[in-house]
Amino acid sequence: MSLVHEIDYGTPRSKSEKMIELTIDGQTIAVPEGTSIMRAAMEMGTQIPKLCATDMLDAYGSCRLCLVEIEGRPGTPASCTTPVMPGMVVKTQTQRLQQLRKGVMELYISDHPLDCLTCSANGDCELQDMAGAVGLRDVRYGYDGENHVFPKQDGVANENWLAKDESNPYFTYDPSKCIVCMRCVRACEDVQGTFALTISGRGFESRVSAGMNESFLGSECVSCGACVQACPTATLNEKKVIEVGAPEHSVVTTCAYCGVGCAFKAEMRGEELIRMVPYKDGEANRGHSCVKGRFAWGYATHRERILNPMIRSSIHEPWREVSWDEAINYAASEFKRIQGQYGKNSVGGITSSRCTNEETFLVQKLIRAAFGNNNVDTCARVCHSPTGYGLGQTYGTSAGTQNFDSVEETDVALIIGANPASAHPVFASRLKKRLRQGAKLIVIDPRRTEMVKSAHIEAAQHLALLPGTNVAVVTSLAHVIVTEGLYNEAFIRERCNWEEFQHWAEFVADQRHSPEEVSKVSGVPAQTIRDAARLYATGGNASIYYGLGVTEHSQGSTTVMAIANLAMCTGNLGRPGVGVNPLRGQNNVQGACDMGSFPHELAGYRHISLDEPRQLFEMDWGVSLDKEPGLRIPNMLDAAVDGTFKGIYIQGEDILQSDPDTKHVSAGLEAMECVVVQDLFLNETARFAHVFLPGSTFLEKDGTFTNAERRIQRVRKVMSPKNGYGDWEITLMLSKALGYEMQYDHPSQIMDEIARLTPGFANVSYEMLDERGSVQWPCNDKAPEGSPIMHVNGFVRGKGKFIITEYVATDERTGPRFPLLLTTGRILSQYNVGAQTRRTENSMWHAEDVLEIHPHDAEQRGVRDGDWIKLRSRAGETTLRAQITDRVSPGVVYTTFHHPDTQANVITTDFSDWATNCPEYKVTAVQVTPSNGPSDWQREYEEFSRQSRRIAPMEAAE
Repeated sequence: MSLVHEIDYGTPRSKSEKMIELTIDGQTIAVPEGTSIMRAAMEMGTQIPKLCATDMLDAYGSCRLCLVEIEGRPGTPASCTTPVMPGMVVKTQTQRLQQLRKGVMELYISDHPLDCLTCSANGDCELQDMAGAVGLRDVRYGYDGENHVFPKQDGVANENWLAKDESNPYFTYDPSKCIVCMRCVRACEDVQGTFALTISGRGFESRVSAGMNESFLGSECVSCGACVQACPTATLNEKKVIEVGAPEHSVVTTCAYCGVGCAFKAEMRGEELIRMVPYKDGEANRGHSCVKGRFAWGYATHRERILNPMIRSSIHEPWREVSWDEAINYAASEFKRIQGQYGKNSVGGITSSRCTNEETFLVQKLIRAAFGNNNVDTCARVCHSPTGYGLGQTYGTSAGTQNFDSVEETDVALIIGANPASAHPVFASRLKKRLRQGAKLIVIDPRRTEMVKSAHIEAAQHLALLPGTNVAVVTSLAHVIVTEGLYNEAFIRERCNWEEFQHWAEFVADQRHSPEEVSKVSGVPAQTIRDAARLYATGGNASIYYGLGVTEHSQGSTTVMAIANLAMCTGNLGRPGVGVNPLRGQNNVQGACDMGSFPHELAGYRHISLDEPRQLFEMDWGVSLDKEPGLRIPNMLDAAVDGTFKGIYIQGEDILQSDPDTKHVSAGLEAMECVVVQDLFLNETARFAHVFLPGSTFLEKDGTFTNAERRIQRVRKVMSPKNGYGDWEITLMLSKALGYEMQYDHPSQIMDEIARLTPGFANVSYEMLDERGSVQWPCNDKAPEGSPIMHVNGFVRGKGKFIITEYVATDERTGPRFPLLLTTGRILSQYNVGAQTRRTENSMWHAEDVLEIHPHDAEQRGVRDGDWIKLRSRAGETTLRAQITDRVSPGVVYTTFHHPDTQANVITTDFSDWATNCPEYKVTAVQVTPSNGPSDWQREYEEFSRQSRRIAPMEAAE
């Protein structure tokens, strides 16, 4: 095996369709208009020496190394900043150019440490490579003058010398090796959009800086790694590379964090992961990354990872390590016993949105074929199930309409209930770049997120609505569009039912939906609603991106349908730059839904009661399937408390931390007689488990993930499973022990079965994915190349359906006892319940969950910044520290849920979406009062947690 090398063409690809013909070094080549000479030369196989240029960034032309000669032109222009012209004749290697380049390199090397043999970038340094490329063998100027290299000169302190900055947990900054090429600064600006880096000083004093007297850790740097990737020397370098050495081989795989689905090169030495490098050919991330995917993979080898199966007969006993055979057979015998005693519907399972499509497909197959029921659900129940329902009803398919590239052609982006800067940062970077180019932004969110205003971007409109009023506000936007005649009649007549539209238009035009009336319940000024509606309807290509702030409400499905109505009535569907785009939370939540993880649907969103698809699965699987839908997660827990549901198999989900009303979840789990948890760590749910099956990480398995844009991508094994098995193999063993044997030798065979049984995946195979890199479903005979944009010529359901979206206020109301509204969200450095990121250095940025509270509300309650506060609701109470900020409006408080000791979901209620049971996390009436520290309940729970994690010592060998 060897490293996967990607060609650096020096400058970005031109998107022009007009071709230009020129001659380079006697060879004729045709390239798109706007292409640089440097890129044209590279495309024909000629590499022009360069240092400041890279194809991830626009041309800059500062290093003066890429000089060329052009026939008929004086001087030696930089090839990176000079576009090709028809008939141009270029020479890239002449005696004159050689002398010029060598002179430039001498200047660089004269102020650079000559420690190549011991440098961490030895063999991976562009400065070293370019010195060789120009034939530099000596430096005429010597090394004795003023420099940035040595801390002392002639025994006297060198004022120009700067110390290393090792504050960041993942990389170091060594200014002595900086050549001031500006690549890191430009990457921070152009790719990431944070603008955290700059060049401080002038002339000889110039050096990269993370801010005025700031360390990298203390600066606005978000540790996305773009600067490290862009650096041509060892100025910025990963600490793991410095510690272990340069990687020797690499494998392309897909990140296992959020729903963006970034492609990475996992670079290895043997079976040790050295670094994750964003893959430029990854169509979701285009060579960019965030702090989680780039650096937070150390959890795979964390000391708390469980590598051996464990069992116990009671949750009050310590765990006992056993063999795989014993653990599997014990779990299977318990499930058989329970079904024999309580009936076949007394057990069920939960699939994982962190596992692969293949593994998720196997779990739902095990439940349907081996358990004999449809009691299967997935974490999408508590996040994006309203997306599936709402978009399915209006458009006919349960997924987003666009690819991420589409954002580059949007003119107006409307973000509602999402903060991509924290939850989907790579997509956010692409959106922010488009905003800096002139696109407009509308944000609908109770909180002033980073998308409302940050470096070089500012939303045109921020609708800071009261939590729970999404439907009212979106319907009011439609009111303005309809009453002012801003709808797209031609699109509606062609693509939708005109009579349904008229009925809907009459509904939204009612005066009760006017901005003036809606402002009374939402808190959003009427003029702001009108301005936002007009901008969305008339600003050009308009796209909508939404997140859990839309779906996790009692009217989550209604809001999704209201959003769908908005896009249909303005004709913003079926082409690049527009669409309705749910930003999925976990890496494979889209795939988990696609694979049939809901109790009422088979893979491909076909209802279990329909004879034709059910019989197709029955013939393939050799079993009879129950045609009645099974239990959802909330129903399983209710039935457990009632005594009719007794066993559950949970793969890769921590429902005790992630699901609402923690006390009810714990009561349901405690009432069960066999809880099997398959995961990496003894998570919160494992407190109530009787069998623990150690899972495998994404680095240890083959398979596929499907991201938020329906993109199916390969996950490739880069190291052997430390627990001995991939998750798919564990499910096979359990199914066999239950009496239903599945025959697969490799996950590719599971995908073949998925393709055989799922119309949207019909043409998908590992061979095709390995050849093409990725594909977006549907991919079948009707769409052999996949479907980057949905609903191009018509909707999947035929005619788009306008649906009445009546605003119904949530039953969760504020009052004298609970006067504040709590809403929740995520933060950049942590992920979901934190099981992975909390076991990495990412906790340096977010060591605990805090409660954001407005200064007015804090002052009324005698709360100061950093104080312990008690957070109470009708469901329960917890304690955490306060953070006073005006990012939230008066009357609204906000927290994250990444740390289990916070117990944020003790507070949330059991209210849920009317159509899907998706919990109403985003609206909880609460009270905040000063506290002395953790509550009694938290202390009791922590003690129970400590006891439930005990592992009995291994018996001594005879």
